Amino acid sequence: MATLRLEIVTPDKRAYSDDVDMVVIPAKEGEMGVLPMHVPMMTQIMPGELVVRKGNETLHLAVGEGFVEITQTRVNVLTDMAIEEQAIDESAAEAAIQRAQDALKSHELGGEEAAAVQVALAKSLAQLRVKRRRRV
Repeated sequence: MATLRLEIVTPDKRAYSDDVDMVVIPAKEGEMGVLPMHVPMMTQIMPGELVVRKGNETLHLAVGEGFVEITQTRVNVLTDMAIEEQAIDESAAEAAIQRAQDALKSHELGGEEAAAVQVALAKSLAQLRVKRRRRV
C-alpha cells in the first residue's frame, strides 16, 4: 500500500517524521483528509487537531497556525506548535485559556495585542479539545 512521508516542523524542532497512511489536517477551509496521490497543493492550517493514521495506530496532535505543502507522496507541515496528546498539560491549557479570556475582557489591548491573545486562546482550546477528545 502506498504511503505519505509526513514531516511536521516547528520553530523548535522536527515534531514528527515518518511514513503514514493518512493525515487529517485542520485547514483554513475546513478539516482535510490527505491520502497518497493527493492533488498537489499548499494551504494554511488553523489551530486544531491533526490526526495521523499509520497501520492500526492513530496519533492525535494539537497544532497551531502554519502552512502545509501536499504532494502526491509528501505532506510537509510548518507550524508554530505541535504537541502530541499525551504531552498536553490540561491544567496549563485551562490556565492559559483563563488568562486569554481575562485579557480580552479587559479592553486594554491594542489591535495587534488582541490578535496575539486570540491566537493564544485558539491554540490552548485546540490542546484541550485534543486532550479531552476520548473522555466519556
